[in-house]
Amino acid sequence: MTARAADRARYDRATAHLDAPVAVVDLDAFDANADDLVRRAGGKPIRVASKSVRCRTLLERVLDRDGFAGIMSFTLAESLWLARSGFDDVLLAYPSADRKGYAELTSDPKLAAAVTVMIDDPAQLRLIDEAREGGKEVVRVCLELDTSLRLFGGRVRVGALRSPLHSPAQVAETARAVKRAPGFKLVGIMAYEGHIAGVGDAVAGRPLRSRAVRLMQATARKELARRRAEAVRAVRAVEPDLEFVNGGGTGSVQHTAAEDAVTEIAAGSGLYVPRLFDNYTSFSGRPAALFAQPVVRRPGVGVVTVLGGGYPASGAAGADRLPVPYLPEGLSYDPMEGPGEVQTPLLGSPADDLLIGDKVWFRHAKAGELCERFDTLHLVEGDTVTASVPTYRGEGHTFL
Repeated sequence: MTARAADRARYDRATAHLDAPVAVVDLDAFDANADDLVRRAGGKPIRVASKSVRCRTLLERVLDRDGFAGIMSFTLAESLWLARSGFDDVLLAYPSADRKGYAELTSDPKLAAAVTVMIDDPAQLRLIDEAREGGKEVVRVCLELDTSLRLFGGRVRVGALRSPLHSPAQVAETARAVKRAPGFKLVGIMAYEGHIAGVGDAVAGRPLRSRAVRLMQATARKELARRRAEAVRAVRAVEPDLEFVNGGGTGSVQHTAAEDAVTEIAAGSGLYVPRLFDNYTSFSGRPAALFAQPVVRRPGVGVVTVLGGGYPASGAAGADRLPVPYLPEGLSYDPMEGPGEVQTPLLGSPADDLLIGDKVWFRHAKAGELCERFDTLHLVEGDTVTASVPTYRGEGHTFL
């Protein structure tokens, strides 16, 4: 029996009492992935990206481990909810236009002490001030540095379209704007190098593309390390008491941690290890989050149909954004249908061994987005479900 076949047997035994669709997190794999992230971080604390987890129980579990400290959130409403729930260090990774949320933040000392907001434009400071509605609490502020690699005089740009603050001078000028604005305190810098941390460099069947990605990433790491250090020095000249410099992501933990200017690493997807994180030379993890759909039809030889399963991930549309049939091994989509909202045909010889009601296990393309489809995660240890815990959706929250 292969390791994957053994996993299938475990998951089937663990969830025999549960009807599919069902989602599980393998805690042995989850914990092993957490240990690997800590090893790669080399002693620097890891701030957990909540959008890649979307389950308070699992956020608490990983933050109880040595090597993890703080949360990186994705909306202001989520940040305030987490702070009210007892998480006392929440960094909002994206600027917000949530005026109601800012009014709450600036009116509550506990929330203001726990939550740090992101800006990359003085106009965002003005929006916060206009939203205060009398709230006098000082707002903790983090600046985001654009990490994109710019080549040929800026004519070629590689990296996500995020912050407009690319040069150290631009970041320092925005730091001065924060210092001049009453009611704000500059506490950190963030720089997420998604073109390094979130792009696999060993794509199966694409050797030339993989080589090009590795060359791009090596060039980008060198350029960003120099520019990030310069930006941190420039901002510290404005605010010497800067509390943190956050960088990285699951795919670049060890590289970012090696930079002296960086004080903490961000990571989250590496806990669940979705399919997009299979294609890296620098690390490998164990798939920890899976979902199962039930076989409901057997249309013919070599084909079964499962209920639902069309859960595409965000990003540029493509085959890599689709869930992948994982267990049993050897199933694939019908290219004329793909994964559908209400039914998904699956092709391959393993289909002939599946009965009506059997489970087919899938891996999502991305991490936390799976939790937008399920209100409960069943936590598996060995071949037993030891707990069933709510996702954000299960607690009544869909923040985006």
